[in-house]
Amino acid sequence: MRFLKIEEIAAKWDVSPRAVQILCKEGKIVGAQRFGRAWMIPENATRPIDRRTREGRLLDEENQPLPRNTPFLYMTDLYSIPGTADEASVPLLNHREAKVLFEAEVAYARGDIDKVYASANYLLGRHSSFYGVISAGMLLAQCAIWRGDIEMWRAAKMHISEAPAQNDFDRDIMLFAICAVDIMLYNVTDFPDWFRLGCFEPLHKDALPAARVYYAKYLYTIGYAVATGEFLMEGMDGLSLMRILPNAIEPMVSQAKADYSLISELCLRMSCAALYHNSGDDEQAIRHIDCAIALALPDKLYGLLSEYYRVMDSLLERRLSQIDPEAWKEVKSLYRTYNEGWSRLSGSVRGKTLVTTLSAKEREVAKLAAFGMSNAQIAEKLHMSISVVKQAIRVTSEKTGMPRREFAKIL
Repeated sequence: MRFLKIEEIAAKWDVSPRAVQILCKEGKIVGAQRFGRAWMIPENATRPIDRRTREGRLLDEENQPLPRNTPFLYMTDLYSIPGTADEASVPLLNHREAKVLFEAEVAYARGDIDKVYASANYLLGRHSSFYGVISAGMLLAQCAIWRGDIEMWRAAKMHISEAPAQNDFDRDIMLFAICAVDIMLYNVTDFPDWFRLGCFEPLHKDALPAARVYYAKYLYTIGYAVATGEFLMEGMDGLSLMRILPNAIEPMVSQAKADYSLISELCLRMSCAALYHNSGDDEQAIRHIDCAIALALPDKLYGLLSEYYRVMDSLLERRLSQIDPEAWKEVKSLYRTYNEGWSRLSGSVRGKTLVTTLSAKEREVAKLAAFGMSNAQIAEKLHMSISVVKQAIRVTSEKTGMPRREFAKIL
């Protein structure tokens, strides 16, 4: 990120350097940092609106509650029909904050991270409402993943935790948002008991489609941890938990359809497909992948598809490249950026070194080895010869410097 001096920002905004200095001291310029006696300001920082002006007064008039009681507008019934993402924001024309938020969330689903970052800074810079601040923090966290930026990640969680909560209901929403941020990196260490149980009574019904999405990610994370031996659960080992978890997510998929929540349905289908795929049932995995692709393609929601590629190995590639080769090229390109950023950030947060140099096939072999499968079992599942499996494991060990028994630490 490029930074400018106070004088350069003043010239850019056509104000006095003194005015910019005051805005920095009052904390009204998002991202401004002090080095000794000098201030450095992000080049793309948004000029704060003067509340004394007509424009400022109009913004105050717009500062009304969001049309849904959730910071995840794109996971509500506002967006329910494939191919209508752009039209769905038209009813929000008279609500600037809601329109910016909804369009930023759709931009994230498309992989347009620069727009997401600009929108997050806009919402934070105008001192938005409670849900607006929570939403901006979520958007900033998503940008941090794509960019692999640990400082941005920390700032995002700070903004969420400092949202102007008025009551216990708000504080539960805040806690849920923090959980949603953590689960993006498959971190489940500090979740509240009600979330672990899948009990979402503390949340408004408008937030339930999003809650199910992040709970499905939570279940996948637990299933993966049990499969790799990182988490011990009585009566469960290996892939035993992964094989039964789709039974918990299938009803959530049906509920998402009933709620007319397109994004929620797409994400839940991909989580369910990942569980089916890892537990060996590719027929059911493909059923969900194909439905998710049908939801994503009309609005080019390639960012979401690339996000799930990590857990789908080459299965998503095979399906999408057959259905729409051009879309696959876009998803593959976005995945390279996402994977590099996610791996760097996740490694920093969890104190691990995650590897991005493995091929899709090497990752898949390494993951099954981490699940405890023998070479013969891996060869049978992936339709390879045992010698090819051995070679993939040897190459993975050489690339990572890790023995087979520690593969889970670098995936």
